[in-house]
Amino acid sequence: MTLNRRDFVKSAAGIAAASTAGIAGCMGLASAETGTLSTRVSDRPGDIDDFESCLVTLSTIRIKPTDGEVKSFDVGETEVDLVDLQGDASALVDDVEVETGTYDYLQLEVGGTDATLTDGSDATVEVPGSAPLKFEKSFDIRADESTTFTADFTPVKAGNAGKYVLQPVAKEVTVTYESEETTTTETNTDETTTSE
Repeated sequence: MTLNRRDFVKSAAGIAAASTAGIAGCMGLASAETGTLSTRVSDRPGDIDDFESCLVTLSTIRIKPTDGEVKSFDVGETEVDLVDLQGDASALVDDVEVETGTYDYLQLEVGGTDATLTDGSDATVEVPGSAPLKFEKSFDIRADESTTFTADFTPVKAGNAGKYVLQPVAKEVTVTYESEETTTTETNTDETTTSE
């Protein structure tokens, strides 16, 4: 079978197009580098001594890339008791895989609260404006490393109406980077590095 020049050109063009599509498809399958973001919560003394229990349900983690749109991660209904998270104690919210890069802040959306005061009465604990708790601490996600972001917040009495609001404790927010060789911890006030 012989091909005239027109058929040959059409066939060659078709093969080239198929090859290009195949290469593009392979490139599309290549995933971006990722690292692990481990989000934890803790509580520093505010008015937590007023409580027998202070249950907070967290529903969403939001992070803002320096050069991109906010990313959201559904964590279901993760419940923590702030009374149990004083001092150096913390609780895991979730571990998620995130694209590498620098992120400007982290937010936690509160789905609900259920609090009891030490006298046995119920307490009203709210988030101001029902907005997510925002933690103004930049952090990096690094390839094949684990970034632990510990968000610190506490209930603070609001006036004399027996109500409390949850407030971030900025100076107690910490970020820890862990690899096989080193562990580095940063806070909003200073930075310490330890090697293992």
